[in-house]
Amino acid sequence: MSFAASRAATSGRLAIIAGGGALPHHVAEAVRARGEDPYIIALTREAEETDWVDFDHSVLAIGDFANISRTFKEEGIDRVVLSGWVRRRPEWRDIRPTLRTLAKIPSVLKTLVSGGDDAVLRMAMQLIEASGAHVIGVHEVVPNLLAESGPIGAVKPDGDDQRDIEAGIAAANALGALDVGQGAVAVGGRVVALEGAEGTDAMLERVAVLKAEGRVSSRRRGVLVKLCKPGQDLRADLPSIGPSTIALAERAGLAGVAVEAGRALVLERSEVVKVADQAGLFVAGVERTSGGIRR
Repeated sequence: MSFAASRAATSGRLAIIAGGGALPHHVAEAVRARGEDPYIIALTREAEETDWVDFDHSVLAIGDFANISRTFKEEGIDRVVLSGWVRRRPEWRDIRPTLRTLAKIPSVLKTLVSGGDDAVLRMAMQLIEASGAHVIGVHEVVPNLLAESGPIGAVKPDGDDQRDIEAGIAAANALGALDVGQGAVAVGGRVVALEGAEGTDAMLERVAVLKAEGRVSSRRRGVLVKLCKPGQDLRADLPSIGPSTIALAERAGLAGVAVEAGRALVLERSEVVKVADQAGLFVAGVERTSGGIRR
């Protein structure tokens, strides 16, 4: 459902549950530019309260479903967007259920202990919807952030880069199937790094160290690939890149960055293109199945 269609189908207010990073601000400003006044629920220890002084907002813990549900009712919220990173899982003692969600607590605790990131997100969305709101995806609100197929800057990948893209796609698909991460780095057709709980930036910093120590060839450049996990619910945690990703890819000596066309977000696109072009890096949308770049 498009943003316009979802808005037409409801008379309620949109809430943005904001984690860390720049994405929640892009979403909030885009919603405001389209004529809505979003309500921000800034997550404790993830989003800074001072970042939201220009918006109606509250600061709540990710597991505080009692107060989240109360806020939905008080603010007339019937649609929710999950946006930004969440680095810390809630502890069991942080969970404050509502009467509607009380019966789900045993499965919630089991998921927190043994579930992967995608499983935790699915659980959170189920609990949010049990609190009376409908979860929609970031891409439904700001579809212009989605990467299109092919290069988006002046630099294009060459044959060696294409081989690294294909290796990275295979690795990212395998990693995502384990519900671990969304990114991989391939150099010379060999996978040298996989994204874990530390995130993409830390992975790229690790690649830079590996190259500096000679444990990964510095004569070959390499590619960062980011894809959705197989079967991922697209309403949360779409892979994203921004100018800082490109800067870190340059520091790691990579040739470029490939993201999944139509299912990954490019933040501050004009700045991404500027930084990538200046550094001589390509940025491209790719197809996850073929491993190719649509011409």
